[in-house]
Amino acid sequence: MANQKTAIITGASSGIGQATAKELARKGYSVMLAARREDRLIQLKQEIEAMGGTAEFKATDVTSADEMQALADATIEKFGRIDVLVNNAGLMPLSFMNKRKIAEWDQMVDVNIKGVLYGIAAVLPQMEEQCSGHIINVASVAGHDVTPGSAVYSGTKFAVRAITEGLRQELDPAMDIRATIISPGAVATELSTHITDQDILDMFASGGEMKFLEAVDIARAISYAVEQPAYVDVNEILIRPRQQK
Repeated sequence: MANQKTAIITGASSGIGQATAKELARKGYSVMLAARREDRLIQLKQEIEAMGGTAEFKATDVTSADEMQALADATIEKFGRIDVLVNNAGLMPLSFMNKRKIAEWDQMVDVNIKGVLYGIAAVLPQMEEQCSGHIINVASVAGHDVTPGSAVYSGTKFAVRAITEGLRQELDPAMDIRATIISPGAVATELSTHITDQDILDMFASGGEMKFLEAVDIARAISYAVEQPAYVDVNEILIRPRQQK
């Protein structure tokens, strides 16, 4: 196991995180599963082990710097190294600004921005000690284009892109440490269940038919980025349904 690469995946209890954990486990990674819903992490660990993979889990709230550090420490204790961090945990309670859903704004800032920062802070010292590693930050098409109802969510995803690009520029080129932005478009996940603004929900309902991406489509994009040779730095992958503007 000492020679086996290790990946931490946040938001692993469903959607893109769950699919990514399975995809990397199939590629031979030991995966550390992180999310708040421990029952789902236990189930996912069992599923990965049933397919011959190696998995461990730690219930983690990404909005806590201490818990993210504990996650990194547990990964090193269990597997001896951290090769990949997939900062995937995120919330998308879209709403119009005049609805003043301040608690939801705070949640998005805490999970989507601070969670990413805490993840970077937790793993970067280990990666620098190893002189290798890969930080994958999941942003969004909304980090490229603002639409009505997405102002705060887009703001958090623009921030993720800026943070990741800044990190990339700061990394010592003598070290094999890479940073990649994954910007998905519409994906069939639980994200839309966070929306409480009825006007947004009505707008979605009248938006017409479109074939959404599956979580595994994003997982494969993440796998592509981490599997490139050391001299190849995939800066960003923007991936959306063909029908999405």
